[in-house]
Amino acid sequence: MLPPMKKTTIAGLGLATLLALAACSNDTEGTSGASAATPGTDPVACVQAAECTTLAPAEFADLAAADGVVLLDVRTPQEFAEGHLDGAVNLDVSAADFTTRLADLDPEATYAVYCRSGNRSQTALGLMSQAGIDGAADLAGGIGAWVGAGLPVTTD
Repeated sequence: MLPPMKKTTIAGLGLATLLALAACSNDTEGTSGASAATPGTDPVACVQAAECTTLAPAEFADLAAADGVVLLDVRTPQEFAEGHLDGAVNLDVSAADFTTRLADLDPEATYAVYCRSGNRSQTALGLMSQAGIDGAADLAGGIGAWVGAGLPVTTD
């Protein structure tokens, strides 16, 4: 049996939880704990150098359009079917086999990762990094920010 917790320990846990949640909140400016690409910067080079891991929609569009970049949608297949970025591959981060499927990805490639709001893509980036895939950036604010910026989605 665990010893009883003091009120200060419980309060400390609550504060730690709040700070962790705040760190994972959506940041539509593309600066949630990582720097954004500077205008005119090669987005692939920026991501490969791990200088920008969260990008605003316009920057993300530049990255996704670059040669050789793999566009990953980490939402559920149902969400993907409702609308996704053209050329995206669906790899559901909530699927039981997500980490197993990461082994199929090229660790040397560059990845543009997105979800609905930016939370699941952050989780995916963490799991990708643990799997040795460091050349990845996510879309700040997810596909919601993408659509809000007037950028296209497809159901094809």
